[in-house]
Amino acid sequence: MAVMMANDMDTMLDRNHANGHQASASTAELVNRAAQQITTLVRDELALAKAEMAAKGRRAGVGGGLLGGAGLLALYGLALLLTLVVVLLALVWPTWLAVLVVMLVVFGAAAIAALVGRRQLRQAAPAVPAESVARLAVDVETGKSAVREGRQR
Repeated sequence: MAVMMANDMDTMLDRNHANGHQASASTAELVNRAAQQITTLVRDELALAKAEMAAKGRRAGVGGGLLGGAGLLALYGLALLLTLVVVLLALVWPTWLAVLVVMLVVFGAAAIAALVGRRQLRQAAPAVPAESVARLAVDVETGKSAVREGRQR
């Protein structure tokens, strides 16, 4: 899009020089068109960023739902496994001691998982529409170079 804006500006400059327009009229026309094109460019880039974030949000929603369902099934399996461990320990120890040992191991694992999870969340990067930001940076640089070329003529 920025390349199109630079090409339009070059075409207008060539046309104005060929037609012999006054410099102030062609400059005003160029500034007006550049402002319109920049406005259109910014609106288009914002629309692309919005669409990119919406697509990422949909994918994250579906993935989160599937992950939640898998987690629930895994929780049921873990409960059955812990019940088995308690029953096996109850064959050797009193039942209350078997339950106490299994409970302490489960709470210890939960504490470790919470600490590791908190550390990971602190290191997470913010969600940014990376492709749109990169395209916008290229468009800005193309616009700057078009302005510099226009000044040199």
